[in-house]
Amino acid sequence: MKENFKILTEFVKDASSETSDVQTYLFVKDNISKYHLNIDIASKPLKNKLIEVNTTLKFEDKEPNEKKSHFEMTYASIVKIDEEVKKEDLKKILLCDIQNKIYPNLEKIFLNLLNNSGFSGIKFDKKVDFNNLYNEQSN
Repeated sequence: MKENFKILTEFVKDASSETSDVQTYLFVKDNISKYHLNIDIASKPLKNKLIEVNTTLKFEDKEPNEKKSHFEMTYASIVKIDEEVKKEDLKKILLCDIQNKIYPNLEKIFLNLLNNSGFSGIKFDKKVDFNNLYNEQSN
C-alpha cells in the first residue's frame, strides 16, 4: 500500500529531565518501576499541505510522592500530505501511520535521555500499538 504522506524532517523540539536533589535521585532510582509512560499527539497545519506533528512523551510517577523526577520530550515531525488524502483519513495518518514510523527512533532518543540522566537499564516492556489506541478511541 502506498503511503499518502512523506515525513520531510523530524527533530527533538524540547527535552527535559529534572531531579531536584540527591535524595530525590536515590528515591526515584529505587522507585522508577512505578513510573508510567504517557503519550500526547498534537498537530498544527502549516502552509502547502504541510503539518507539524508534535509527539510528547512524559515518564512520570502517578503516586502522590514529594520526591519525583520529571522526564518529558516533544518530538516534532514535519509531514507533507498527498493531495488526494480525504479529511476523514487525515486523523488516522496523524495518530497511527506517522507515529508507527517515527516511534522507534523517538523511543530510542527518550531512553537515552533517561539513561544520560542517571537512570540506566530502563526499558518500555509494552510496545505502543498506535493502531489499537486509535481504534479504541474511535469506538
